[in-house]
Amino acid sequence: MAALRTKEGAKRRPVKYVPVSTDRGSPPGPQAGAPVPHEDAALLDAYSRAVVSAAEAVSPSVVNVEIQQRRPSGSRIREDGRGTGSGLVFTPDGFVLTNSHVVHGAVKIHVALQDGQCYQADLIGDDPDTDLAVLRINGNNLPSVQLGDSETVRVGQLAIAIGNPYGFQCTVTAGVVSALGRSLRTQSGRLIDDVIQTDAALNPGNSGGPLVTARGEVIGVNTAVILPAQGLCFAIAVNTAKFVAGRLIRDGKVRRSYLGLGGQNVPLHRRVVRFYGLQAESGVLVVSVERNGPAEQAGVREGDVLIEYDGTPIKGIDDLHKLLTDERVGAPAALTIIRGTERRTLRVTPAESLRASRRPD
Repeated sequence: MAALRTKEGAKRRPVKYVPVSTDRGSPPGPQAGAPVPHEDAALLDAYSRAVVSAAEAVSPSVVNVEIQQRRPSGSRIREDGRGTGSGLVFTPDGFVLTNSHVVHGAVKIHVALQDGQCYQADLIGDDPDTDLAVLRINGNNLPSVQLGDSETVRVGQLAIAIGNPYGFQCTVTAGVVSALGRSLRTQSGRLIDDVIQTDAALNPGNSGGPLVTARGEVIGVNTAVILPAQGLCFAIAVNTAKFVAGRLIRDGKVRRSYLGLGGQNVPLHRRVVRFYGLQAESGVLVVSVERNGPAEQAGVREGDVLIEYDGTPIKGIDDLHKLLTDERVGAPAALTIIRGTERRTLRVTPAESLRASRRPD
């Protein structure tokens, strides 16, 4: 470095600048290549043991699901469409839980276990509204997972995802529970409530695989990722899965009620809200009415706005869907509408929806 001179011509010695921490009370940071402190190493070892233990306990129950779909080819139908996903054996006698979108429309389903055994599976039931399906394979004393309780899940706890992305069997990723109580819209248009959000990396082939705790208890069924984003992955809560699986095994479907109308969310005029003292400022505008359906028989017309069902305010279509459960089938209820500026109450009897679930062909 060249010497510097002042105006008077005196030489100034070059100065070497060394960064100094402004926090005088904190110890210097670790040097590159320094060993990890014993306390941190113990924590990392405990984390690793938790993931390893959960993976070893659950992986034998995680299966690869391969399907053949029927695709049109000119005037003929060919069975050349193939798809793959994951699933989990949840009973020793061969019941398998997976996603509806993995097996929907399949004509042949094969399930492969971790030990290499391969079975042809039967579709017991398929529920697109929750993106869940139950398969059955002919096996005995199969390794099965332990279903936990999603009500005990807390944000920040360890979450481990196991699946078969792109055919790589029993791939394990780990993260945390990022959020609870999310809602996710399925391909059928309905919302799945109480969805678990996690940052455990998922890929399309993980669909249907389990999301488990450090104890190896299943807390969710992996179902979707938001592809443009990173770390936004979702799993259907295991309590929802247990309910749906039970209904599919018992009935082959999940019963839901319907009114037979098409609608869209609309805001209500402030004068109407104030005049009638409504609890919500929006409702469902009826844009179509199914012929001879429950809504038409009750007197619902196109242009009506639904605002209450059986005394419960309806802010939008999703609120109406939540109310149309299987218990409502055949049960008369009061349906409150706004027709023009007039408030009316109709009597409607919901029927069973035949489009909510699909029985195996």
